Amino acid sequence: MSSFELSRPLSVDQIDDEGITMTVEADAEERAALAARFRIPAVASLKAEVVIRAHAGGRLYLARGSLTADVVQSCVVSLEPVPAKVEERFAATFHAADAAVPEELAETGLNADPDWDDPEPVEDGVIDVGELVAQHLSLALDPYPRASGVSMEAMLASAAEQRETPFAILKSLKQDEGS
Repeated sequence: MSSFELSRPLSVDQIDDEGITMTVEADAEERAALAARFRIPAVASLKAEVVIRAHAGGRLYLARGSLTADVVQSCVVSLEPVPAKVEERFAATFHAADAAVPEELAETGLNADPDWDDPEPVEDGVIDVGELVAQHLSLALDPYPRASGVSMEAMLASAAEQRETPFAILKSLKQDEGS
C-alpha cells in the first residue's frame, strides 16, 4: 500500500518506446487528502493525462502530461476562499536504478529537450504516476492567491480604523506622562 494520497503505480515493465498513456482522476477521498497535504481548503476536481515512453533501451523514461484542476485556496490577505482553475503541462524523467545517467544522456539527446529535468530513480521497478501528478499540481498552485478586489493596503487601512496603532498608544502614554 502506497503512502501517497493519489497513488497510481505503473510498472516500468509495461512501458516501451511507443509509450503508455494513463488517465489519472482523483476521487473525493483523494482530493480531500491532497487538499490537506497542500494546506488548502479544497481540491474540487483533478484530472491528468500522462504519456510515458522508454528511452535508451528502457533505462530512461520520459513522462509528459497535462493536468486540470479546480481548487480553492485561501486569500493571503483576507483568508477568504479563492476558487481557481489550474491548467498545467509538465514533464519528468526517471532512470532505472542501474542506469549510468550521464552516458545515456549523450546517446538519447534528451538533455537538449527544454522539458528535461534531472532524472529521478525508479524505485522497485515502479513509477507512481499519481504522485507525479500530485507534485505538479502542488507546483502549479498560486503561491499568493488573492480574493477579487482585496489589497493589502485596504486591509491595513481597515485594521487601523478598527484599533489604535502601537505608535498612537505610545504617543498618548508620553502625553499622559507630561501632564
